[in-house]
Amino acid sequence: MVRDAALNIQPNPEQLAQAAADFISAQVRVKPELNILVATGHTPMATYAELARRAEAGEVDFSRATAVQLDEYLGIDDDDPRSLWGWMRRSFVEPLRLTRTVRLESPAQFGTALARLGGLDLAVLGLGPNGHLGFNEPPSLPDAPTRTLALTPASLESNRAYWGELAVPEGAITAGMDVILAARQTLLLVGGTHKRAVLHAALKGPETPEVPASFLRRTALTVIADEAAWA
Repeated sequence: MVRDAALNIQPNPEQLAQAAADFISAQVRVKPELNILVATGHTPMATYAELARRAEAGEVDFSRATAVQLDEYLGIDDDDPRSLWGWMRRSFVEPLRLTRTVRLESPAQFGTALARLGGLDLAVLGLGPNGHLGFNEPPSLPDAPTRTLALTPASLESNRAYWGELAVPEGAITAGMDVILAARQTLLLVGGTHKRAVLHAALKGPETPEVPASFLRRTALTVIADEAAWA
């Protein structure tokens, strides 16, 4: 079933982060044991920083929530600066003082852990420049499972911005499209003019494996974007 996304356009990245923090805070107040799929990347970082500020001020409590890893490079040690597990831990888990996490180590382990949790309450996602979610590269069908895969040239290029002179690993493991689309709520955060075309394709174009994010319209989807990404 295709649904209309709740679309929230903010004038700038700072207000995008505030609106996203409002949304996530409201979810955890309703359900303190919230199971959250956590994206890394540039766009969510300001949101996580605002959530950390609110947690420090006692405005919101994440102590009973569970953070679930979305994706990871293959062949990366925990102390490697490119570790997405490390990035999630530093930006989300530790600042919000979470004690419960689910790490993405293998498809079987991840599936078992999610089953024990009872599924995802909220998926917080960014939008890849080629429409990928996590590392579900195009083409990805809506039932694509948690798996290892090779990254596309587009993803390798976009990921170079994160790691400076360090090489971008060419392989990854990702939570599957089936996991993402099963979340009870989905929050998609999109910022910048470079995401404009793919955001419109995801929300207004046909559902297609060539734009995996287009399948998010089957979910209870809220999109928070800045004007640069939507104009």
